[in-house]
Amino acid sequence: MTLLASHSKNTISGAKPSLGTAAKVGAWLFVLWGILHNWVGYEGIHQYLSHGTPGLWNIVVGGGNAPRAAFVHTTDAITAFAQGQLLNFCIDVGGYGVLGVAVAWLILNRACWAAYFIGLFVIGICDLTFLFALVTSGVIEFSIPTISGPIIWFLAVIATPFGMPSLRNK
Repeated sequence: MTLLASHSKNTISGAKPSLGTAAKVGAWLFVLWGILHNWVGYEGIHQYLSHGTPGLWNIVVGGGNAPRAAFVHTTDAITAFAQGQLLNFCIDVGGYGVLGVAVAWLILNRACWAAYFIGLFVIGICDLTFLFALVTSGVIEFSIPTISGPIIWFLAVIATPFGMPSLRNK
């Protein structure tokens, strides 16, 4: 068995593990979180290909301390190249989206506590760092779209354990 494989008899026999409604809701919230973050990766690539580095910055700035109207895009080639590496951030966010979908799949199909803890800690680090470093600092606009990821993550990690099989029976 691997770390991510469930140790329940149901999984070994091929039957789907028993999940409560709360775990199913939590897993589908992880799917929604994953889709949202895959969109960020896609949109970053789209903006970069269609508008270059300024397009990337326009999806990142907009907060009270970095309003779009006041943000000055560089004309220096070296600075623009370095700032263009922001594309890596967008693709990383898309990668976290893939992780969110994988976490959901493992919860739904294996009732996997290890997947839940990956969602709790790894995705939590990703989302809370974004929230506290970029949104509350005023770099990124504080709005429903920008805080929806952390809200969805929070709801997923709160709901999921209530429908998972007991950790004591493993």
